[in-house]
Formats: sequence, C-alpha cells, structure tokens
Amino acid sequence: MAAKTINITLKVWRQKNAKVKGSLESYKLDNVSTDSSFLEMLDQLNEQLINDQKVPVAFDHDCREGICGSCSLYINGRAHGPDTGITTCQLHMRMFNDGDTIYVEPWRSAAFPIIKDLVVDRSAFDRIQQAGGFVSVNTSGRTMDANAIPVPKADADKSFMAAACIGCGACVASCKNSSAMLFVGAKVSQYALLPQGKVEAKERVLNMVRQMDEEGFGNCTNTGACEIECPKGISLENIARMNREFLFASLTTEK
Repeated sequence: MAAKTINITLKVWRQKNAKVKGSLESYKLDNVSTDSSFLEMLDQLNEQLINDQKVPVAFDHDCREGICGSCSLYINGRAHGPDTGITTCQLHMRMFNDGDTIYVEPWRSAAFPIIKDLVVDRSAFDRIQQAGGFVSVNTSGRTMDANAIPVPKADADKSFMAAACIGCGACVASCKNSSAMLFVGAKVSQYALLPQGKVEAKERVLNMVRQMDEEGFGNCTNTGACEIECPKGISLENIARMNREFLFASLTTEK
C-alpha cells in the first residue's frame, strides 16, 4: 500500500550568522510522505530550494538514529517536536496533518549562539565536559580491570541512566532560564555514583559548575520542562545529586 502524503507549510528560521538579524521564512512543501522522518522532510525542502536556485536551509544532523544529539530543532514550540522520548531525527511526519503549518527554529540560548539558520554552536557543552567530565587513569604498568571493582547494581543502573545523556541541549532549549543543570547533573552523576569517580569527585563538580556559570547558562528553578523534553528521560534527581556534590565539595575543599 502506498504511503500517505501530506501538503504542509513550513515557517523556518533563516539567519546568515550570529551577527545579523534572522527571520521566519515561509515555504510550501507538497507530497511529503508520512513515513519520512522530519530530517528527510527537510532534505526534501532543500532539494526543492536547490532546484529553484535558492540557498538551502542549514541544519545539524549526523547519525539520524537518536544517538548523537546533533539534530537539535525547536518544532512548534517544543524541543525535538510533538512527541516524547525522541530526537528530531526520530520524529516522523505522521505526527502532522495535511495542511499543517510547522514552525522550525533553532535552540534559543545566549550560550548557544547561532552559526547559520537552524545550526547553533553547542561547544559550551564540550568545554563543560573538558572541565571535569572524565576520570583520570594512570595507564603506565598494569591497571585494574574495571569489572574487578564491585559496584552495587542500583548505583550502576543510575550511573548508566545518567550516562545516557547525549548532550543535545533540549534541556537548555526547553528551560525558561536556559539552564544546563540537567546536562551537567547527568555528567556529574555518572561518575559520582561509581567508585572510579570518587577520587576526583570534588574537583570535578566544582570545575564543571564553574564552567557552566562562565558559559552563561541560567540556574534551575525546578520547573521540570527539561526532564519532560529530554529525549533520553534524564531525571531531575541528577540535578539534586549535583547540588549535594557541589555543596559538600564547597564546604570541605580548602581555599
């Protein structure tokens, strides 16, 4: 049976770079298969624009399997669009109806400056990671097998759940304060819960929170939008854990 097709109107944010003003531009797109993904629909739009000798829309993508977190789009007022537990590349056009008008915008945050159109610079997340989101290991000589260190299953499960964060930035985009605390909380938690991460725990949380503040992200006011829109379902518990780790490190670290 042939796939159903729909005709839609797209309102797409177009902006040459961070230094110039952008605006929404309207495009008509016909015969969009409801079996296609949102990114495949954008590919169809760009093919149409190229055929009309117009500049295609710039948007981020890589794996298109919900793994890399690159496909960060704000669709009809929601991070990653009108579905839950998915990234934009996993959103299918069956979620929309014939004749719909779809608004497509980039993440909105001062810490995520626009590069072009729908592409934003999320290197702030990289710098936060580099500030402490790792475990230092001396590899000279014989190292202990990680499996030789006993870890309670409950802690291991929570660590794995925190490590599921793909750094897409949906938490920042959906937060009224542009807070990155869900992201940072997840990255702190995945190590704080494991014995391998205890050695550098204080330094890690202090450095990562400091870098988060320097990047210009807002603070958390427990609205909970970040958890709802997170494609991996990262829990707010990670923010609470980060706050406890930060408070303990602040009170017990020599100035």
